[in-house]
Amino acid sequence: MAHVISTPPVPTAAVAGTKDVFPVRRIYCVGRNYAEHAREMGHDVREPPFFFQKPADVIIPDGSDFPYPPRSSDVQHEIELVAALKSGGTNIPIDRALDHVFGYAVGLDMTRRDLQGQAKKMGRPWEVGKGFERSAPLGIIQPASKIGHPAKGTVWLKLNGKERQKGDLTEMIWSLPEIIAELSTLFTLAAGDLIFTGTPAGVGPVAKGDALEGGVDGVGTLKVRVV
Repeated sequence: MAHVISTPPVPTAAVAGTKDVFPVRRIYCVGRNYAEHAREMGHDVREPPFFFQKPADVIIPDGSDFPYPPRSSDVQHEIELVAALKSGGTNIPIDRALDHVFGYAVGLDMTRRDLQGQAKKMGRPWEVGKGFERSAPLGIIQPASKIGHPAKGTVWLKLNGKERQKGDLTEMIWSLPEIIAELSTLFTLAAGDLIFTGTPAGVGPVAKGDALEGGVDGVGTLKVRVV
């Protein structure tokens, strides 16, 4: 039995210390997971966690150009810690959640904020604001076997050399084990899944020609140029 069309390539991410790559299955994102960011978006601090997805093939690697997307005049940056899963399941206990993590990377959840805002007002899905082409720049994955499981450290982003976002992993409303446990009650998690864990306060617009540089202490950095 053969495919009736050409098989699409499997999206992948680079892994530190090897020429091998991490195949990406799904991308899950956690909304409003830092208190100050929740406040700047006009919401209560400790709401139950909620999730949205991006297509796996919107990943672009460190050092890439990010094309300013069409039909938007308010594209914004959101710097995040990303967890890469090596296994999964359903109803994962919190105390076993980190057993499923292969490693960590720095990611950007690029957002067409105006289109997202329109969708919110109309009670519609967010895909047009979140899941567009090249909307998930991703740095090199650092295996947890080498760096452990970061629970503290600065999360930061500079735009054209000026600080825009700064927070700490300790400020996450929902910890990664809590995120994995809750997410696994809604979806069957599996090897190859990425989880974007939320962004600190300071999200803001980008323009063509901007240089973005961000990072998570102990994990790595990520650079992208808006074109």
